Amino acid sequence: MKRRSFLATTAAAAMLAATSLPAFAEEPLKIGFIYVGPVGDMGWSYQHDQGRQAIEAAYGDKVQTSFIESVPEGPDAERALTQLALEGNKLIFATSFGFMDSVMNVAAKFPDVKFEHATGYKRADNVATYDARFYEGRAVMGTIAGRMTTSNKIGYIGSFPIPEVIQGINSSYLHAKKVNPDVEMKVVWAYTWFDPAKEADAAAALIAEGVDVILQHTDSTAPQAKAQEAGIYTFGQASDMGAFAPKPRLSSIIDNWAPYYVKRAGQMLDGTWASEGAWEGIAEGAVEIGEITDEVPAEVKAEALALKDKIASGEYHPFTGPLNKQDGSVWLAEGETPADGDLAGMNFYLEGITAELPK
Repeated sequence: MKRRSFLATTAAAAMLAATSLPAFAEEPLKIGFIYVGPVGDMGWSYQHDQGRQAIEAAYGDKVQTSFIESVPEGPDAERALTQLALEGNKLIFATSFGFMDSVMNVAAKFPDVKFEHATGYKRADNVATYDARFYEGRAVMGTIAGRMTTSNKIGYIGSFPIPEVIQGINSSYLHAKKVNPDVEMKVVWAYTWFDPAKEADAAAALIAEGVDVILQHTDSTAPQAKAQEAGIYTFGQASDMGAFAPKPRLSSIIDNWAPYYVKRAGQMLDGTWASEGAWEGIAEGAVEIGEITDEVPAEVKAEALALKDKIASGEYHPFTGPLNKQDGSVWLAEGETPADGDLAGMNFYLEGITAELPK
């Protein structure tokens, strides 16, 4: 009897102790990012980091995020991705096109880690891709540019001749031409995503050719500064950039990654994450049109916003035929629009652009 009483008492005490002990807190989901530029570029990498911060705001102590900035495309990217995986990150976002092969190589070594690659096209069971339909925003920018030029020469600073950038050049030119049949487009390639000196030189070269409106697909504010010095018009790229050239800035195309990042982090937390390819645009809020400044006449602003609304509703596709390639061959027949696969592989200029496309 005494033994049974002792055992019963011990068991009861153990149960009481167990219920009074604090539960071990669940480890936060660790999420890592690599950026091709500095978070302070006020463009591409800055906007991705705004998305990272949105994850923290949405999920609090359920997540722990980190980033590595200014990672060159190539072997350094593979090292950075490996570092993030070894640090225990279970979801890793690689935020530049040139990280693609590095993502695939590292993902094969860490099958339990989920990877997301921005603007790429290679996927695996643990690798997803995501992109934004920047060409939709470029259509709106092109409309404004075509209306605002007085020299009928607009310029475009390209980063690398990949489909994402070529789409933007074509869309900008096409919509500038729709509102101004006399418009010409000059293109200068900087062969960098972020290099203020090279971007400034590219802007200077365009200014020397007589352009009075500059668009860009590079990440720094250097072209804004050059444009302001010359008194010509420009647009913010990836973020608003308004603080760097309040005049004569016209508007901006803004990349809003926050909704996608919050959604995918949530899917990791609830166990529903799956490899997929996302390509969102104005309708989904991934591409935004920044403030159209007072430099733009009211009727031009109204025209640009009406175009944005038509794209968002699906009433209008920025690439709607008849459209020819630069060599005069037919690309799209009357009323025809391209499949996403055709756009994703775009490697030609549209008819009317006289610049030579690098191979």
